Amino acid sequence: MNIKVATATCAITLASAFGFHALAHCEIPCGIYNDQMRIVMMLEDITTIEKSMTEIQAIHSKDDLTPLDINQVVRWVTNKEEHANKVQEVVTQYFLTQRIKAPTENTAEAQEKYFQQLAHLHQLLVFSMKAKQTVDTANVQKLRELVNGFAELYFSPEDLAHLQGHHEQ
Repeated sequence: MNIKVATATCAITLASAFGFHALAHCEIPCGIYNDQMRIVMMLEDITTIEKSMTEIQAIHSKDDLTPLDINQVVRWVTNKEEHANKVQEVVTQYFLTQRIKAPTENTAEAQEKYFQQLAHLHQLLVFSMKAKQTVDTANVQKLRELVNGFAELYFSPEDLAHLQGHHEQ
């Protein structure tokens, strides 16, 4: 067997055995991107986080918790964590790793836009973490504001108008 084929087979087998997933799209690069879809996906994840928080708070407000209630809280917390992780994954593996590039022109305007995009993405990571740690829906509102603010920095006015059409659907 060819050493390259054996090495690749071994790497794939080990990755599968240890549960590693190829979640990112795509570091080859394939050239197939849908930035607007990523924004819509993050907003959907944020809505799911909010729903999870609301359900946790509703169950907590009951006077007499049952074992089923406790089970449901665990499920909602798990759901909230999963969707916060998805936001973090899109921010890091998609936008920070693949899409946001340091400006090639050395102008103050290009540098400022780049730093603002980085700041928004960093804050998305921080507030996703806070959404995992709490059931404070103010963190959800901040996540929405940050996603929308990042979209305004990232997209052209035409792309932004198209994206906003997706919000209304």
